[in-house]
Amino acid sequence: MATAAIAAGLILGLAGCGGETQQPPQDKPKATTTTPRNTASGNTRPQSEEPAAPIAVLKGQEGFELAITSAERDAGGFLTVKGSLKNTSDQPRAVPVGTRGNETEVLKHGNSLGGATLVDMQGKKRYYVLRDTDGRPLTTTGLDILGAGEAAEVFMQFPAPPPATTDVSLQLPTFDPATIKLS
Repeated sequence: MATAAIAAGLILGLAGCGGETQQPPQDKPKATTTTPRNTASGNTRPQSEEPAAPIAVLKGQEGFELAITSAERDAGGFLTVKGSLKNTSDQPRAVPVGTRGNETEVLKHGNSLGGATLVDMQGKKRYYVLRDTDGRPLTTTGLDILGAGEAAEVFMQFPAPPPATTDVSLQLPTFDPATIKLS
């Protein structure tokens, strides 16, 4: 995210260096900035950004909850599911290793949400988390221990179901499944 923000700033800065004549100053609203804060996963999120209301909550073992905040298709034929994995218990807990699934190639890359699947009941198909050419799952990795009440922002990327499919069941080992609406 930081790299994207820096690149966007450089592009905007270069765009402003054209040979335009300078306009007289006008009353413009003041720009507001936010200070990023660290989340449990090491990602940053602006302090003023309110978390999106969950579209589904999956209950897991030992007080873990996975709140899904978005499931968006993109033009490339992918579906990205985003959310927050939270330890709702009163003590630190290790993220269950079962969430990474049992595929040999995924197991090589440590703790992740690589075991997640989407089930399209209408189309009678199951979609697995995508992998890169080295077999790494296209999902949050490096999940370890979450402190009491601590949360980590997570994502999972899948092949997109057909456009006619609007509801799918998200399944993650050690968690109860939940139905999510696709956008």
